[in-house]
Amino acid sequence: MPPVLRLDRGTLVMKDPPAALKSLFQWDERSQSWRAPGRSYRAVMETLKRQNLSVTDEASAFEKLELLYGREVQPYPHQTEALQEWKRAGRQGVVVLPTGAGKTLVAHLALRDTPRSALICVPTLDLLQQWYSGLVAAFPDANVGVLGGGSHDETPLLVSTYDSAAIHAETLAGRYALHVYDEVHHLPSDWTRVVAEMGLAPYRLGLTATPKRSDGRERDLDTLVGPLVYHRRPEDLSGGTLADYREVVIRVRLSQHEQRRYDELIAHRNHFLRLSGIQLGSIEGWKQFVMGSGTPQGRSAMLAHREARSLAYGTEGKLRVLEELLANHPDARTLIFTDDNATVYRVSREFLIPALTHQTPTKERHALLEKFRDGTYRVLVTSRVLNEGVDVPEASVAIVLSGTATEREHIQRLGRILRRAEGKNAVLYEVITEGTSEERVSQQRRGQWKPGGGQNREPAARDSTIWENINAPH
Repeated sequence: MPPVLRLDRGTLVMKDPPAALKSLFQWDERSQSWRAPGRSYRAVMETLKRQNLSVTDEASAFEKLELLYGREVQPYPHQTEALQEWKRAGRQGVVVLPTGAGKTLVAHLALRDTPRSALICVPTLDLLQQWYSGLVAAFPDANVGVLGGGSHDETPLLVSTYDSAAIHAETLAGRYALHVYDEVHHLPSDWTRVVAEMGLAPYRLGLTATPKRSDGRERDLDTLVGPLVYHRRPEDLSGGTLADYREVVIRVRLSQHEQRRYDELIAHRNHFLRLSGIQLGSIEGWKQFVMGSGTPQGRSAMLAHREARSLAYGTEGKLRVLEELLANHPDARTLIFTDDNATVYRVSREFLIPALTHQTPTKERHALLEKFRDGTYRVLVTSRVLNEGVDVPEASVAIVLSGTATEREHIQRLGRILRRAEGKNAVLYEVITEGTSEERVSQQRRGQWKPGGGQNREPAARDSTIWENINAPH
């Protein structure tokens, strides 16, 4: 009798694996068996195929699907190319496309061409609803379910939040042959990565506008999902798939009073950093600063840092620029972005503009976005809640008053105004305070947009003969 491959709480288990498989497994003294992460399933099956060996597979419970695509859509060339490169890499890997470039359609085509039970993971409840609606429209005969937001379906085509999928990772592990990770940069975190580590899925598709993370864990995507297989930047698609756009940096100066206070605060902070041997500019340096703030001197330095940052991000000069920009675009649908809620509410009060933050109730948030889309409201001000997961194709002007140093945030905010429309010319204004740390922050987030952490290489073709027979006509 061939040995048996079982699934136990997200790990593959064998009592007596063939010698060819032992490099993929580790001996577990407690259970007196050989174990491997669920994600090793594909490597196990491909090894068996190459060695002409067999096992009794009791681990996987994948289902075949009949997915009849219910839309007559002609993909853009970049969408077709992305799908082809993903297939060439063995139906595993990450596709990087700017917001508005149609990542969802790439996923729909991958689902159509890989008719097996599939799990789609998304970061927010807004995206959960958008994906569910899109899948029902694209595959009207399919049984589409939802996991998260109060729903707990068990269907062969399932959309879930990352949080819910992580909670139920052990139960989901053996059911789905294809995993689609939307906004895949969320996946490598300590909490959500269990979905990919426990899951058996031999096919994996990651989608994002930029895979970079502040902690560098985008490197883990190669193991959790697959290699970078396709990458396009906003400028590559401008004027074709995306709207024509331009970016304008506007520098303002602190007032004399603000500048004096800023210099005093920075000098006070830097004095503490020098005495403590701390260098800012890295995650490790910031961690040391936070730990040092537990002393009276450290707390005083941290308060000085925060006040200086508030001066740079919220100078009166920025509000005067904002007033002028709004006057220069009287008819344009405009989004104003800040880094903190305090500035959101200040802009809202002084300019009588509707505000959106994480504190905005769900129904009110939905109503505000609907009124923005239909033109009742021409301008919205927000902090970070519109960075991802919200479709506002009517927006053509973005004004960034402050933000973080991450390139991902910059790409996401730019993406909010890049949806193509007849005659649309989009513009992103970035208002920064000259002579402050904000200049460095701006340079960081506007750096050359390249995948990082070991993913900057040619897509790797993989041995996938065992899998390519699933849908040969495509």
